[in-house]
Amino acid sequence: MAGSQDPIEKLIARNRAAGFHYEIAERYEAGIVLRGSEVKSLREGRAHLTDAYAAIERGEAWLRQMHIAPFFAARAFPHVERGARKLLLHAREIRQIERAVSREGYTLIPLALYFRGGYVKVELGVGRGRKVHDKRALLAERDAQREAAEAIAARLRRGR
Repeated sequence: MAGSQDPIEKLIARNRAAGFHYEIAERYEAGIVLRGSEVKSLREGRAHLTDAYAAIERGEAWLRQMHIAPFFAARAFPHVERGARKLLLHAREIRQIERAVSREGYTLIPLALYFRGGYVKVELGVGRGRKVHDKRALLAERDAQREAAEAIAARLRRGR
């Protein structure tokens, strides 16, 4: 499971829509197998997790459809922009994820991509898709929190 003891050194990309579309039950941190040109492009922050998804196939974890822009200096040996990339997890974690995904309605979603200790890491979430009414309730709750924070801020400004 992803431990939050070490601070995230540099965030590369975050899948903001995942928190809205899915209710995340468990989180995992995985390494990722990359080529040199992919790492250099990631250091420039040129990646997107928007359409990305993760899957367990034949006992291995894979990240698919993650976009990493081509690196300008790697024209001779370019990488595939939306290729499949292997994720590095312990066998025990892969079995846990596989059991969770095999349950009804659960899926494996990449949540964030970041550097930690010089290595690229992917935060994965095992979650269930939210229903439309759940999304509406979440939006209403966020609006209420925002309005309350604005009211408190306005009250503090008037009190000065």
